[in-house]
Amino acid sequence: MALQKEPILKKCRTLGISPGVMGVSKKDSNRFKNANNRKKISEYGLQLKEKQKLKFIYGMLEKQFRHYFELASKMEGKTGDNLITCLESRLDNVVFRMGLALTRREARQLVAHAHYTVNGKKVNIASYRVKVGDVIALREKDRTSDKFKATVEATADRVVPLWLEAKKDDFSATVVRMPSADDIEYEAQTHLIVELYSK
Repeated sequence: MALQKEPILKKCRTLGISPGVMGVSKKDSNRFKNANNRKKISEYGLQLKEKQKLKFIYGMLEKQFRHYFELASKMEGKTGDNLITCLESRLDNVVFRMGLALTRREARQLVAHAHYTVNGKKVNIASYRVKVGDVIALREKDRTSDKFKATVEATADRVVPLWLEAKKDDFSATVVRMPSADDIEYEAQTHLIVELYSK
């Protein structure tokens, strides 16, 4: 499991990500949108920064990220869009997006501790990729927990993506279609990552 010990807000500023994307702040902010604009960055620097941004958002190391890129390159369609689909369909990301965890880091830990089920079966692998029709739900015995009730209340204003049909009162969500590049809540120039790995 990738341990990220660096300060989240500092990393967000470096990569130009809004803290809201990481689940740290309730409101999306444009404060860091043009971070480091005064510095002249090379073409390679731009490509590397874009890769680091996605790795940081989804909380993974190089080896795992490279594996997703290779999977995306073998799928039909644009490699960049396929990469987003692979990353968004991870179970820890789905749990975060449906509002059952405050951050992706927390979602990853809760999945590892087997608090969620997929189609009624316990799954404790954060990188498990969901499919169309899968029902992701909170484990029955956790539904009365004050912690999860508080989490649902805290994430009540979080926008659930269109590819998920969430039922917050039932602590569950159904995957109605696979996620696409249009469904993400941050700007991603995936073509730069494709160029970087194509060298």
